[in-house]
Amino acid sequence: MKLSIDHVTDFTYDTEVTHSIQYLRLTPQSSAGQQILQWHLDTPGNVHRTIDTYGNVLHVCTVDQPHQGITIRAQGTAEISDTEQPENDRRIPPEVFLRTSPLTETSDAIREFTRGFRPTNEQVQPDQHQLIELMDALLERIPYRSGMTHVQSSAADAFAQGFGVCQDHSHIFIACCRWLGIPARYVSGYVHAGDDQHIASHAWAEAWVENAWYSFDVSNGLSHANHHLKLAHGIDYLDASPVRGVRWGGGAESMRTYALVDQVDRRASQQQRHQAQRQQEQQQAQQ
Repeated sequence: MKLSIDHVTDFTYDTEVTHSIQYLRLTPQSSAGQQILQWHLDTPGNVHRTIDTYGNVLHVCTVDQPHQGITIRAQGTAEISDTEQPENDRRIPPEVFLRTSPLTETSDAIREFTRGFRPTNEQVQPDQHQLIELMDALLERIPYRSGMTHVQSSAADAFAQGFGVCQDHSHIFIACCRWLGIPARYVSGYVHAGDDQHIASHAWAEAWVENAWYSFDVSNGLSHANHHLKLAHGIDYLDASPVRGVRWGGGAESMRTYALVDQVDRRASQQQRHQAQRQQEQQQAQQ
C-alpha cells in the first residue's frame, strides 16, 4: 500500500516569544515493513539533523528571532508492506526497553490485570498469541474515549480512569509487557484506517517476542502494522513524540495540528474514474 502524508502543526502565542527550540521526530526511516519514497520537512529557523539515543531521526529547530507563531509541516509518500514484517535490529539491545518510566509504571490494578497472562511456568515468557490476548483484554477493559486523559497521564492514571486514547493504551500495554519481563517500546506514527482521508497521527506499541519486534495497536485491536507508517520509538511518549519544544516568553500557547493520510493508489484510481465519467458525460452531451 502506498500512502501520502500531510502533517501540519501550528503554534501561536499570546505574546512575543524571544527564543524557541523544537525537537522534531517527524522523519520516518525505511525498514523491512516500510519504504520511504519521498519526504520533506518544512520548518522555520535553523535546523540541525541528528540521530537520537534510540536511532530515530531527530531535527532540532531553533528560532532566535522574536515570533508569535511557528508552523511545522511534514509531507511525503511511503510504501507499506501488506504483510507483517517484524524488525530484528539489535543495534540497541532489547533489554533497554525493560526500563520503566513515570509514564509506564505499573500499579496494583495493572499488575493484578496482567497476572492472568503470566504463563504457569514462570521460566517461559508469553508468546505473540498470548500478547494478542492481552491486547484484546486491555481494549475491553479500557475502551477508547477521548477527553478523559491528557499527554501527562501515566499508564496507572489511565487504567484507574477506565478510558483512554492510543497514547494511554500504548503506555498500559508497555507497562504490562515489562512487568511480564518482555521488552516493549512506544511507537509514534500514522495509520490509514479507512476509505477516505483521516486525521491519523497515531501511537502503538512494539514488543520483543520470538527474537523480533512485533507491533500491537491496542486502540484498533491490530497485531500487525500493514496500515501504519512508523516515525519513532522510545521508552514512552516523551522519547517518541513527533513535536516537543521549549520557549522563552509567549504567554499562553495555542496548538493546532492535523495529519491527513491517503492511499495513493486508490486516489489515483478515483481520479481516473472521475476523468472517465467526465469524458462520458461530454460525449453524451455532444450526441
